Amino acid sequence: MEKIVFIEDERTLQKMLGEALEAAGFSVASANDGETGLALVLQEMPDLVLLDLILPKMDGFSVLQTLKGDEKTKDIPVMVLTNLETAEDVEKVITLGATTYLVKANYDLPDIVEKVREVLKK
Repeated sequence: MEKIVFIEDERTLQKMLGEALEAAGFSVASANDGETGLALVLQEMPDLVLLDLILPKMDGFSVLQTLKGDEKTKDIPVMVLTNLETAEDVEKVITLGATTYLVKANYDLPDIVEKVREVLKK
């Protein structure tokens, strides 16, 4: 079973998307802030990280930069799921090494689950 760490401070989305991913056959571990999320990634060594950018304690940009700068975690694909949609944010995230950039408002749960499947098949 493929393992996903989902770092998201919006509890309703975390719960709903977590349940949708589990129903699709994934194992999901969740964190509500960047610091906890980073520790969880190091502990779980997941197949994929689903990451929000606006987070308490440590923002998603810093989490992404830390993951991609660490020899142990640099090859784990990171999908950014956020409400930020400026060209600068997208460019910064892709430059830092994210695999995919999804704007929350543009996708529903089945779409996100399908994007996760696509990334993990590559």
